[in-house]
Amino acid sequence: MVTDAAQILVASNRGPVSYSPDGKGGLEARRGGGGLVSGLSAIGSDARSLWVCAALGDGDREAVRRGVSEPGVRMLDIDPAVHSDAYNGIANSVLWFVHHMLYQTPLEPVFDREFRRQWDAYRVYNRAFAEALAAEAAEGAAVLVQDYHLALVPGMLRQMRPDLRIGHFSHTPWAPADYFGLLPDDVAEELLRGMLGADRLGFLTRRWADAFTACCERVTGGTGTTRIGVHGLGADADFLRERAHRPDVAERMAQLREQVGEGRRTIVRVDRTELSKNIVRGLLAYEELLETRPEWRERVVHIALAYPSRQDLAVYRDYTAEVSRLATEINERYGTAGWTPVVVHVKDDFARSLAAYRLADVALVNPIRDGMNLVAKEVPVVSDAGCALVLSREAGAYWDLGEDAITVNPYDVTGTAEALHAALTMPDAERAERTKRLSSAATSLPPRRWFLDQLDALRG
Repeated sequence: MVTDAAQILVASNRGPVSYSPDGKGGLEARRGGGGLVSGLSAIGSDARSLWVCAALGDGDREAVRRGVSEPGVRMLDIDPAVHSDAYNGIANSVLWFVHHMLYQTPLEPVFDREFRRQWDAYRVYNRAFAEALAAEAAEGAAVLVQDYHLALVPGMLRQMRPDLRIGHFSHTPWAPADYFGLLPDDVAEELLRGMLGADRLGFLTRRWADAFTACCERVTGGTGTTRIGVHGLGADADFLRERAHRPDVAERMAQLREQVGEGRRTIVRVDRTELSKNIVRGLLAYEELLETRPEWRERVVHIALAYPSRQDLAVYRDYTAEVSRLATEINERYGTAGWTPVVVHVKDDFARSLAAYRLADVALVNPIRDGMNLVAKEVPVVSDAGCALVLSREAGAYWDLGEDAITVNPYDVTGTAEALHAALTMPDAERAERTKRLSSAATSLPPRRWFLDQLDALRG
């Protein structure tokens, strides 16, 4: 162990900082945000904390080779081929698909020799994290491991350092036992036993926690001594409200208003073009609204901020292309000289997202499955005039917001179109009152509290 060992450690695939060339032979550091960042900052100076993460790009790897680092961050330069197999081959193409139930089962998955090769890389990747954590942690330190990328780390780390208090948090849904059973039996058991190496496992909703427990009862005979907890991450109200009123957001609002046109209602969605987000069915529902409720033609605009995701995987590229194709088709079919039915933006722009939140009359959040979905929680917090929320019952946020949202089955396009109509016709007073309650529920466990609650529970 190192002399100046860490008392609190976080491990995640993506860290709080990334590096890129500055054009002058140096490296520029860009810091991220989110619950873990604000949570660590809330700990104070009484404990040394360390964030262990992977070098994700050439800039990060060059930073590691040059010995460039930020205080409290250790970046691991794992072989790029190993990282690709673990991250793209297993984490995003298998574990993500299982937990979000995305497979077209007549054709996929196929667990063959290539899968086994990639699973070996996933083990190597997880072991690199476990070894780094074991080397950096003080006696009895608290280690908080994040997400499906690092599911094997708790078990590996427990073998190396039985003195540590180890937690793992799942930011995704957890698959039902029958669907989890798609995995090869030995892999399913290895995955669960890896997580059960933790003292405590955290999930975003009771539904996901119960699904994990059911998998363990079927595969490993139970959860043993590992404790299970639920922490429903909420929106950071103070940050969002301040950030949403900066000049760059006002500038984006003016641009969006010009694209929407005077006096029109807005249906807003803000998503990555991730398969589970269900953007295509959302567009189909909007198209059905225009077809079956012609009174909304030229009176409503669908603002779709669809930011490309995981474009190194062909299935995601194809999905992004389908989103663009369908939006174009709707505009060509229904658009007029003065009205564009769907306004699409694909360049990731947080200021534009906040501008859309403020302008939204209706927020459409209809994922197939989602661990939580913070968009559903963020829109009511910053909405200027109140916003009706159309929310999938398969989003984790449903369990916090369902009473005041208009709930939909994400596969039911006709039902979603009817929900959009109900949202657009909701009386102003009711919409304002619902927004107030949604905002209160959405901010009940802000990021700092969410993180510290987990840390307290792990130490308790």
